[in-house]
Amino acid sequence: MANEYDVVVIGAGTGGYVAAIRAAQLGLKVAVVEKQKALGGTCLLWGCIPTKALLEHAHALKVVQHAKEWGVTGAGPAGIDMNQVQTRKDRIVTGLTKGVEFLFKKNKIDWIKGTARLAARAGGPLDVDVFEGEKQTLRARKEIIVATGSAPRSVPGITIDRKRIITSDEAIGLRDVPKTMAILGSGAVGVEFASIFRRFGSDVTILELLPRIVPVEDEAVSAELEKSFRKQGITVHTSAKVTGAKAGPGDAGDVAPVSIVAQLADGSTQTLNAEYLLVATGRGPVTTGLDAERVGLHMEKGYIKVDALYRTSVPGISAIGDVITLGKPGHPQLAHVSSAEGIVAAERIAGVETRPINYDHVPGCTYCDPEIGSVGLTERAARERGFDVRVGTFPFGVLGRAKMAGETDGFVKIVADKKYDEVLGVHMIGLRSTELIAEATLALQLECTVEELIRTIHAHPTMAEAVAEAAHAVHGSAIHM
Repeated sequence: MANEYDVVVIGAGTGGYVAAIRAAQLGLKVAVVEKQKALGGTCLLWGCIPTKALLEHAHALKVVQHAKEWGVTGAGPAGIDMNQVQTRKDRIVTGLTKGVEFLFKKNKIDWIKGTARLAARAGGPLDVDVFEGEKQTLRARKEIIVATGSAPRSVPGITIDRKRIITSDEAIGLRDVPKTMAILGSGAVGVEFASIFRRFGSDVTILELLPRIVPVEDEAVSAELEKSFRKQGITVHTSAKVTGAKAGPGDAGDVAPVSIVAQLADGSTQTLNAEYLLVATGRGPVTTGLDAERVGLHMEKGYIKVDALYRTSVPGISAIGDVITLGKPGHPQLAHVSSAEGIVAAERIAGVETRPINYDHVPGCTYCDPEIGSVGLTERAARERGFDVRVGTFPFGVLGRAKMAGETDGFVKIVADKKYDEVLGVHMIGLRSTELIAEATLALQLECTVEELIRTIHAHPTMAEAVAEAAHAVHGSAIHM
């Protein structure tokens, strides 16, 4: 006999658990099926939280390494203890997963541990079979929400062995700093791990197929990050196609190197050797074993197709997060997007007023050194959409706060529509950019004009002054430049 709930959520990542909590807040009886030993999904267990914890350690090491410049004495030569790093990282992750468990108890959400399979049939009951030990069936009176997320994927010619050819899942757990690391891909994952291991002491090489690193960002941001990376000693190869990689046997007691064959931008083919090859070429949807197609869900390249309110082709089944496609390219695989989608889906199911997400207003944050924050249209995208574009840029290095912090790289760039003066996009690279982007996101949400940004007083001395100055620059009137 099936255990009945109003909503059954499959997956307890940032989309699934937020959807569950919001549905419970609205008076629905909710169960969440999750096979992992802890709640939180990729973001909390293997992604956002552990990687950013490692980045905070890298930043702390950077400060200590420059102790003399800060007038701090007695620090001695600075190094990194990876066992202590991993212990602290794991403690942070555990504390946050326990926090999600507390929220489930607070909101009376049942966590059903096991692997889920859809058993819903057209015109029949909405059931989810759960397998862990004895099979049990959950029945959803209103809706099933699929929030199974994504997993790292490779590229043709590269076999991930999880020993020397690894993904981010393995990289976050390394207890030794490799002498050399090659990174395939320069999206957020690739450049964040480049920052981490270069600061820890590794020789890092990035191999990117496209003509520039962080290719989803504004071109000016890509150029600034590459310049900064080269200054830090990170080797960057763009327009580089990796055709094969193989971990060698190694001599007794030696680290077995990975041999990487790559066609470089100059047309030459080179073999690069590294202790590890980190494959950071994107993520694919997790639908294996879900029986999505058997129950009639329309799929596209493994993703579940949904409408603007996350309804699938099967009545009573919704899907959110990294596992979905809205039928057009560019759905962002970001934790905060999954959470926002979970809230919209839960509110629709509960019958309260909600509205679709404007994906042009989704902020992106990359926590490399220097940080990147962006929201809205890039300059190129705005021109391609037919806008008469005006641009203003202001460097962080002019600011007193940046000089105090010793972090003078980067800038804020504002893309605006000349006709109506509306802010179309804001792109920044530099200290605190992942925090500063919140102001820009609100500006786009409220259809702010450049003039309104100019008239908004920004406190001094702060990094946020660069936002106001970039707005002035759009009108050709930057005060401090």
